[in-house]
Amino acid sequence: MTFNVNSAIGYIWEVLGLVWLVGLAFTKRTVRSQNYGTRAFHLVLALFGFALVGSQYFRQGWLGMRFLPDTPTCAVTGLALTLIGCLFAIWARLTLGANWSGRATVKAGHELIVSGPYALARHPIYTGLLLAAAGTALARGEWRCILGIVLIALAFAIKIGQEEELMLQTFPHAYPQYRQRVKALIPGVF
Repeated sequence: MTFNVNSAIGYIWEVLGLVWLVGLAFTKRTVRSQNYGTRAFHLVLALFGFALVGSQYFRQGWLGMRFLPDTPTCAVTGLALTLIGCLFAIWARLTLGANWSGRATVKAGHELIVSGPYALARHPIYTGLLLAAAGTALARGEWRCILGIVLIALAFAIKIGQEEELMLQTFPHAYPQYRQRVKALIPGVF
């Protein structure tokens, strides 16, 4: 039996999805949230981006062409980055706990979480997901993955703007200080 990197990557993403599904049962009641139009727009972008990165349906034409050689080094490095990114996102999701939501929201009794991965990046779930998507793209090496990452990053940028606005309204003194101390996605850089 040979080790299949693409199957392993699929299992990693499935574990992440399972953690998200189980976590839905343990969230607080929503008090305020982003409007549904913005939510729908960034959700469609993100889902299409993840479909480009992860599915086999978009392998026709130039989208299926490789931008990297199909080597074991690229595949294993991509697998490692996917695993690290998903683990980082899971760590952030678990740290956020009942404050988490799939949309930009303020929960009842919302707390400003600044420890764990939130001491490294203000939006570590997105950091982890982008790293995992980049790892998957590296392992697959196809142009569709690059387009998918661009769409995912655009979707996250829209959602980050909404989340930042809600956090500034909810924590008018603490959040600006946190923003000065901790970068949005890449520790110490951006």
